Amino acid sequence: MKSSLLAAAASAVATLFILATTMGVAPIAVAADAPAAAPAAAPAKPATPAAPKRAAAPAEPAVAVVNGVPISRTVFEYYVKGSTGKNLADLPANAKNELLDNMIRGEVLSQQAVKDGLDKTPELQSQLSLTRLQVLGEAEAKNYLKDKAPTDAQLRAEYDSAISAMPKTEYHARHILVASQADAQQIIDQLKGGASFEELAKTKSTDSSKDQGGDLGWFAATTMVKPFADAVVGLKKGETTQTPVQTPFGWHVIQLLDTREQTPPQFDAVKQRVEQLVQQKKVRAYQEELVKTATIKKNL
Repeated sequence: MKSSLLAAAASAVATLFILATTMGVAPIAVAADAPAAAPAAAPAKPATPAAPKRAAAPAEPAVAVVNGVPISRTVFEYYVKGSTGKNLADLPANAKNELLDNMIRGEVLSQQAVKDGLDKTPELQSQLSLTRLQVLGEAEAKNYLKDKAPTDAQLRAEYDSAISAMPKTEYHARHILVASQADAQQIIDQLKGGASFEELAKTKSTDSSKDQGGDLGWFAATTMVKPFADAVVGLKKGETTQTPVQTPFGWHVIQLLDTREQTPPQFDAVKQRVEQLVQQKKVRAYQEELVKTATIKKNL
């Protein structure tokens, strides 16, 4: 397992291929005899539809009425789908009842929050505003992309661009991390005197890699903080840094064990992620177009 140092900067591969998960509710499996999970937040009350001009539409059936407030079937079905990944009709009766009880509990809790005046607090009003912005923004992004599926040519171009930006070399190194420059220099002197790097790492290093003798495994230089990466790239196979290397984590003594050429992922293996990246860029370009035509005043 690599040390916390590896998490200090994102690799080019991660930047280009590992995308954020679409915001939303993750499906949860609901067994026929298992209770459903409680909702993360109280469900929103459905807006009352405007009365049509010609004839009044029949009221939407409610699955429950809580203190006079109806929980509509549409909202309940949406909640069920988001919580379980299944349609309401596909669930056993006990699971339906558990989910409905969850919504009822959420409804009474939200009603009490309103009675207590919490919906008037600046913090909660801000949270509600941001939630509205997020939901509407997601909806518009999906609407914009619905007829803009990436072509094979676009996907290939994005893939080729990502591959060309990938680091070509991976490094296998180990290190000893200590709190001071003097401690690091002392370790370098001991290594010059024939001491074992692995044993010194186990006894002196403050990094979690000490249990592996300081071994960090294979990594791209871009996954390391810059001073560490620069030191590694400047070493030859088998060499150890002759002066302590400082990073935000402390002082390092680094030894390069080996290098190898990095093999890029095949197109088919990352096609779905590339498609997501292309769509993400399309949405970003659409956002920029909207910003250009919007009337904006900043008052920071």
